[in-house]
Amino acid sequence: MSESYYNIWNEQVQNKINAEIEKNRKSNAVLKFENLPIGSQIKVEQISHDFLFGGNIFLFGDCGSAEKNKKYEDTFGDLFNAATVPFYWKTLEPVKGKPRFETGSSYEYRRPPTDPVVEFCESKGINMNGHAIIYGQPQWGPPIWMPDNRKEMEPYFEDHIRDLAERYKGRVQRWDVVNEPTDQANRGLMPDDYTYKSFLWAMKYFPDSVFLNINDSDMHWDMTLYRRYLEIVRNLIDRGIGIDQVGLQMHIFNPEESKKIANGADILTPGKIYERLDLMSDAGKPLHVSEVTVSAPDDSEAGKQIQAEITKNLYRLWFSYPNVMGITWWNVVDGGAAPGEPSFSGIYDKELKPKPVYFLLDELINKEWKTKTTLKASKDGLVKFRGFKGRYVVSWKDKSGKMNQREFDLLKDGDGFEM
Repeated sequence: MSESYYNIWNEQVQNKINAEIEKNRKSNAVLKFENLPIGSQIKVEQISHDFLFGGNIFLFGDCGSAEKNKKYEDTFGDLFNAATVPFYWKTLEPVKGKPRFETGSSYEYRRPPTDPVVEFCESKGINMNGHAIIYGQPQWGPPIWMPDNRKEMEPYFEDHIRDLAERYKGRVQRWDVVNEPTDQANRGLMPDDYTYKSFLWAMKYFPDSVFLNINDSDMHWDMTLYRRYLEIVRNLIDRGIGIDQVGLQMHIFNPEESKKIANGADILTPGKIYERLDLMSDAGKPLHVSEVTVSAPDDSEAGKQIQAEITKNLYRLWFSYPNVMGITWWNVVDGGAAPGEPSFSGIYDKELKPKPVYFLLDELINKEWKTKTTLKASKDGLVKFRGFKGRYVVSWKDKSGKMNQREFDLLKDGDGFEM
């Protein structure tokens, strides 16, 4: 990285990020023990995050060998606690009335049958985002069998939303109900006011426990487009639509752009990112940094290090921002992207060997941003600590020497337990 890059991501910026992480991602826990000898050791270990760190799981079962598939699967749980599951309608139901839900369905690259993916994520406690129910982009949008008439399309849209809601009920925690509705000039034929109607149908059929989200934008967009996206979100909310989360994307698709950033170009700077996060926060909804691509400039070791350094600063800023609830890396494996997207944007290479960006994320997610400590009981039996928000397991020995354990969720100041 150049001196110009570090001048942009300077000490003042880093200090602000550090302070905001401390303020926004931690809470004060209070544990109360009775009849515990003074000085008894209390081991505290965070076992999961409240914040969602995810990746798309589009290559599930399709990495080339059982060993590689296992490595890919282990990423969800070992590194990520969330997964974006592909529900693109065009490939989910290529033949009318014959959706590809079940194991053994016809093969589609980057579009595994959804039932086994959902079952896998459930088995590991992975939070899921269904992506995307309705998408107007012709390449990935409605199936080719869709009628060529706006009004005739509507019943199929409603049926599709109802079918997903009935099949998966509350098993998938979050859904991108509509993907990328802002750029209507490049959308195919769709029902009139389809964004509003799609959300109405989703609200009708999905249980209240499910989060219904909208997903669009890129942090490269100028502010005019961002204001248009905000206007769409606000308009839906004003019309009674229950949007729970707002997705914001950030794709560095061009390897040459990564070189420019490393050389200090005025691209994706802290000021520009804050400006966009601040604007979209005016919708009053949590923000999901929903699709992240950081292409390496090339496949060299230096290129991989540039990818990791850019990622570190972006993730730290997003994690520090109070209104962001999660970050999702888009393509986990090099060469596993959609046609036309970069080959060097994975956290693994094509052989599923971890790259520097993998180790960087592991260091942040599993070490720096997780709390693990040993404390001593005070005279009044109180144990207090400040830790990252999430689930904890607490271990201690009672007077008889018996080992005890208890779990609790630390989400706000004062959370804990009494024994």
